[in-house]
Amino acid sequence: MYRLAKLSLANRSVVALATIIVIAFGALSLGGLKQELLPSFETPQAAIITSYPGASAEVIDKQVSQKVEEQVRTLDGLVTTTSTSQNNLSIVRVEFEYGTTSAKVKENLAAAIAAVESSLPKEANARVVAGSFDSVPIISIGVSSDDNEKLGPLLEDVAPSVFGSIDGVRGVSVTGMKVKRINLKLDNALLTKNGLSQQSITQALQQSGFVIPAGSIRDKQGELSLQVGTPVESIAALKKIALTPPASAYFTTTMTMAGPVTVPTTPKVYTIGEVAKVTYDYADVTTISRVNGKESLAVTVTKTQDGNTVTVANGVEERIDDLKKELGGNVEVAVIFEQGSFVEKSLEQLTTEGLLGLGFAILIILLFLLSVRSTLVTAISIPTSLLITFIGLSSLGYSLNLLTLSALTIAIGRVVDDSIVVIENINRHLSYGEPKKKAILRAVKEVSGAITAATITTVAVFLPVALVGGIVGELFRPFSFTFALALVASLFVSLTIVPVVAYWFLKTPEQKAFKTEAAARKHEEAVREVEEAKERKSILQRGYLPIIRTTQKHPVITLVASFIILILTFSIAGLLKTDFIGSSGSGSVIANQTVPAGATLKDQSIAAGKLEAIITADKSVKVTLTTIGSSGDSRTALGLAAGGIQHQITLKEGEDLEAFKTKVLAAAKADPTMGEVEFSSAGGGSFGGSSTVDITVTANDSDSLLTGVTAVAKALEGAVGTTETNTSLADKQRTIQVTVDRKKAAAKGLSEIALSGIVAGLMQPSNIGSINLNNVLTNIYIVPKKPATTLAQIKNLSVPTLAGNVKLSSLAKVSVVEIPVSITTEKGDRTAKVMLTPDGKNLGATTVDVNKRLAKLELPAGVTATLGGVSASQAQSFSDLGMALLAAIAIVFIVMVATFRSIRQPLVLLISIPFAATGAFVALLVTDTALDISALIGMLLLVGIVVTNAIVLIDLINQYRREGKGIQDSIMDGARQRLRPILMTALATIFALSPLAIGITGSGG
Repeated sequence: MYRLAKLSLANRSVVALATIIVIAFGALSLGGLKQELLPSFETPQAAIITSYPGASAEVIDKQVSQKVEEQVRTLDGLVTTTSTSQNNLSIVRVEFEYGTTSAKVKENLAAAIAAVESSLPKEANARVVAGSFDSVPIISIGVSSDDNEKLGPLLEDVAPSVFGSIDGVRGVSVTGMKVKRINLKLDNALLTKNGLSQQSITQALQQSGFVIPAGSIRDKQGELSLQVGTPVESIAALKKIALTPPASAYFTTTMTMAGPVTVPTTPKVYTIGEVAKVTYDYADVTTISRVNGKESLAVTVTKTQDGNTVTVANGVEERIDDLKKELGGNVEVAVIFEQGSFVEKSLEQLTTEGLLGLGFAILIILLFLLSVRSTLVTAISIPTSLLITFIGLSSLGYSLNLLTLSALTIAIGRVVDDSIVVIENINRHLSYGEPKKKAILRAVKEVSGAITAATITTVAVFLPVALVGGIVGELFRPFSFTFALALVASLFVSLTIVPVVAYWFLKTPEQKAFKTEAAARKHEEAVREVEEAKERKSILQRGYLPIIRTTQKHPVITLVASFIILILTFSIAGLLKTDFIGSSGSGSVIANQTVPAGATLKDQSIAAGKLEAIITADKSVKVTLTTIGSSGDSRTALGLAAGGIQHQITLKEGEDLEAFKTKVLAAAKADPTMGEVEFSSAGGGSFGGSSTVDITVTANDSDSLLTGVTAVAKALEGAVGTTETNTSLADKQRTIQVTVDRKKAAAKGLSEIALSGIVAGLMQPSNIGSINLNNVLTNIYIVPKKPATTLAQIKNLSVPTLAGNVKLSSLAKVSVVEIPVSITTEKGDRTAKVMLTPDGKNLGATTVDVNKRLAKLELPAGVTATLGGVSASQAQSFSDLGMALLAAIAIVFIVMVATFRSIRQPLVLLISIPFAATGAFVALLVTDTALDISALIGMLLLVGIVVTNAIVLIDLINQYRREGKGIQDSIMDGARQRLRPILMTALATIFALSPLAIGITGSGG
């Protein structure tokens, strides 16, 4: 590496030109980096959502969920499956190993659906929804007018065209609007009398409305194409569709002298309009959207994986006026939630803290070197290294996000280290009176090996992070790469640009002419002795030399004291709080509201309105969007709820989110009619996982499961560091069960499935097809004239059979039973969860207390309770990073063995690593900061930093020993001369990171 510095000094103009080019390209790369909250990565999670209208949770579980889950569990790379069966809907969530692409996940699940589709009920409709953090909306907008019914179709048509053309937009969706459909109310008496049925109408629809090419002919004017059929594109055309009479209608039987004779006849052909009342009306509402309590429509925008969050969010906001113009009329538009400003603010705060850190680091250098020129030469390495890093990030497609920018902010203190060591040594040699070029080359030669080894060691520390799996690996891999790239850039700058700039900017020492080279060397040695004598009298040396002499004279006492410090260090570790991943600090949050089982959409709306009133009355709230009903979008694959009630809340800037949540929860508990309320992140859940401490209870049957969940919930009530306890065990609801008597039904010509379909048709609308109406694909439903509303009416339902109409009660037992609202299984076992909400202060203490309570709990035979959720995520991540730390130490050892060509010296260097924990643990304890993933990554970084100082020291000691000095003198002189650069690098790093650690702008701390 010394040759690189020698080459640079010989080609100073080339280095200057290359530096200008780097600065230009770095600035361009920085401007081109996309900005987002977190690094984009694919989550190997998805969900198979199967709708089966009219089916209960038990039917869904047996006929859909179990079959789908059984097929899915045969797929390679599968980590876990969880199925939830509820009325009308089955959700099978799957998670594959990280590294599996979304495309591969979709492909595997599509194959699983194809394999099992034939065994599912005919009415079941399965689809795959893949989850990624790019599927979480980056902006939500509420739109309302005096006539939302009229506004809906217009908004659905206009919003995608207005927002969809913005670069980086993935999709635009509209929810909360009412959809029109065609309803058919059948005249069943007329149908039965003429041998027709609902199936006759379905067949007529399937066989009509086609335009089929049938060849062509030629005449004098040219070729004429021939087509057969007429499209059905209006209600009038639909009414005119003819129903094919039954085969028996084409013959009639007459009595003759010879007996009954069957003769052909022309049957009466009925049209749909004659056997049914056809209307064009709004479908039943399945979702409700309200903004600040006022009914409205919601527009959500998602970005592509390569999209810039800030650019897309700002672009959408800029086009809101265009949306208003396109919609016209008295339209109100309100931005409910958007990530752009939060990302901008977060990046701006980190940038500010980074610049403050840069200023502090430069100030430290100035205080030690007491030279503006030397300080400027050293400081130039920071922006140059960062600009080179920006080029690397841009080339590899990385974004500017909280983690990569944090890596750059942290790197500010470290990238200057190599340059500090180089410039400090150059100054030392210049003070000896050596010619400038000779002094620079000598100084660089002395430290080039040490700083190269130190940089390689620090970079190597982060290699194991690339092997860490799960969410931690995905999040911190870009962080590690960015930091490593910045360090490599700083090494390159310190060996190329810094020597050249030092040659131009630093003062040339006064040169004297000597007759012989020996006289010149003698003069240099005399000057060196004078300068070293001055250095020994400096404040630093006067304070340090007595300490180093004392430790050398009393090695046993020094080692014992060191050992005691290590014991105290690891004793402190037990007093530390622990956490997983801290809060993002966003001013938006989602309140999930769960109402009692069996609640209708109207009941849910009333309960939601009560909570809305509390939320909107709070002065800290800026805006809230309430969504009632099922969403079933791609966020379901990330573990978010597929239905129920959600309140998306944005607070005014500067308001306390935790205080707001506490107030809302207290108010909700005071009114049981609101149901249960819990909060989750507005940015897409907890990275695809749980934010609560979950205890998964598994049992063989529902009764044992209920017993187990009740026991676990009671045992964990009031656990350390928790605010509330909830369970996922669904309540039971009263349901009318129709149990078909297969023999009686078969005697009437009906199968069990056929009778089920008839009952469903008599009780609820059924989709029988669709037509293109006004360029919109419109569904056609057969709607019962007067659905039964009591148990007696259901028993008396008139069921058409080959022998005529009979009462339902004659073919089946109709009774009221209690069944679960939903059924959850995990890996095929019946499960439920007990969920503890941590207070965010000490997750480790919560986990320990929960484990103690579970160990004392006696559960019934066949019932198990397993700790999961955020506690399991924390344990797995800590374990992975612990292994990464051990691997990093091993890699550091290998690099040092290669550098020093010795095993003994690297072992000596490794002694410095445990002492890094001393300062770290004390700082965490004093500041009452939890040991979380970020802190562990910091510990990993410390391994590289402490070894760097040790390498720089040992390398100089080795040089003195090679010059013939004794071991004692080599240690004393090496320690004395490396004191200043080690202090400079340590203090520069500490002060560069202090704004981020303190959180001067509010983002750190």
